[in-house]
Amino acid sequence: MKHAYFLTGTDTEIGKTFITCALLHRAGQLGLKAAGLKPVAAGTDAAGRNEDVENIRAASNLALPLKVINPYCFKAAIAPHIAAAEEGITIEFETIKRTLESARQEADLLIIEGVGGFCVPLGVDRSSADLAIALGLPLILVVGLRLGCINHALLTVEAITARGLQIAGWVANRIDPAMSRFEENLATLQTSIPVPLLGIVPHDAAGGAEAAARHLQLPDATHFAP
Repeated sequence: MKHAYFLTGTDTEIGKTFITCALLHRAGQLGLKAAGLKPVAAGTDAAGRNEDVENIRAASNLALPLKVINPYCFKAAIAPHIAAAEEGITIEFETIKRTLESARQEADLLIIEGVGGFCVPLGVDRSSADLAIALGLPLILVVGLRLGCINHALLTVEAITARGLQIAGWVANRIDPAMSRFEENLATLQTSIPVPLLGIVPHDAAGGAEAAARHLQLPDATHFAP
């Protein structure tokens, strides 16, 4: 059974790529052919590589062409719509949809990671939310556990559901180890987000994304039982 999910987050710098990689490792542990896609990335090194894209490639056990994994990569580490405008490029959803369909022919599980938060602009008349609608996939929401996360999480859930999209599950990623009243905040989120919690990932887990995989389950986990 083939599955694909669009992974988004409550903000930037809340560990979307880390969780994408951890979920890919979890899929590999279950014997699935799994790959991650990062359709839009911003920020490259001297060799033209984007760190998030390289991490996703390394965590995937299914090798795909770079242009399938990452059709749009901009040099400057800035908001993608600004980077695209500076390079004179329009982010075309049809291009991304074609790469997705190509990857789905080979993978048991695909995770398509968005950029920034759910509503970040991707152009003058398009956003990451519009891309999620165009792809029509169930979503995985990464919540970065820190002060203010409840408001960010609930607003993001509201924005997703208002567009008629399905949330397959959410991940609690503890990005601030010193967060006050962690357990109480987590309990509020669990009560307020009406979809399955796929796992609680500790801060700076030893062993990186591969070790963090043991804290996670895949959405619809019964379909992936070995």
